[in-house]
Amino acid sequence: MHVGTLTPLQALGIPVALVGSLLLAAGAELQHRGVRAGTAGEAVPRLRALLALLRRPVWLMGTGLLALAIPFQLLSLFLAPLTVIQPLGAAALVLSTLLDARARGRRPERALVVAVALCVVGIGLFVAVAAATTTSRPVQETQLVAVLAVLAVVLVVALPVVLLLRTRLPPIALVLGAGVLFGFVGSLTKVVLDRLHTIWATGTGFTAADWSSAVCVIGMGLAGGLGAVLVQTAYASGPASLVVAGLTVVDPVVGVTLGVVVLGEAAQAPAWAPGVFALTGAVAVAGVVLLARHRPVPRR
Repeated sequence: MHVGTLTPLQALGIPVALVGSLLLAAGAELQHRGVRAGTAGEAVPRLRALLALLRRPVWLMGTGLLALAIPFQLLSLFLAPLTVIQPLGAAALVLSTLLDARARGRRPERALVVAVALCVVGIGLFVAVAAATTTSRPVQETQLVAVLAVLAVVLVVALPVVLLLRTRLPPIALVLGAGVLFGFVGSLTKVVLDRLHTIWATGTGFTAADWSSAVCVIGMGLAGGLGAVLVQTAYASGPASLVVAGLTVVDPVVGVTLGVVVLGEAAQAPAWAPGVFALTGAVAVAGVVLLARHRPVPRR
């Protein structure tokens, strides 16, 4: 849907989404500063150092801004179509890059600008094609069980990685892992919200058949917790913009992939759609990889 065809109420979703992006970028920058200051220069902080962040005001302020960004993002999706709102999330990456450059007292380097541009263009086209070629439909019980089964495999792999191998992973691996986990959180959140909307609309109330929704909530908590640990670890060894890229690029790619592969949302999509998904997703992820490889010039 083109911006020119939006109703006034739908158009309101655009500034709401931009405010959410600003809060996300500012929160990530403050958390990044808190981690860098609170881990005594460790390239990869230990869990004890991460827990100590709960006593650092800067980190807590960043966490508060990130929490405040969530209702703005949800409200924007309620007001306006996904095809308009989702690409605006990449504004957080641009803002985070500018904040990082300002903190260093330098303009963003050309390589950094190219990496951010690849992320923004890639995810914008990816989401636009997804919105135009996929159809949201009620999630069947068997499909939800399939999503939970895939998440269980991911958690079985992620848990020992976080506990045992986290200190050996490069920032890009941490960010990609966090993006995958948060992608599951987003997909399961949509499932739970859809179920709550159905209950509210029909007045049927919860039944014994809603066990899967309860499992979704548990899965969201586990995936979100592990993803948060990976994010805080990535802050210690990489720029905030790299983490924001994982949240705004990898997260939606995983969410759409689950919708297409597991939930069958692209069953009626044209034959060219999978190829475009792969190409635009690869462009966006390439931008994240370039961000990870970029070594910013130190503060003047």
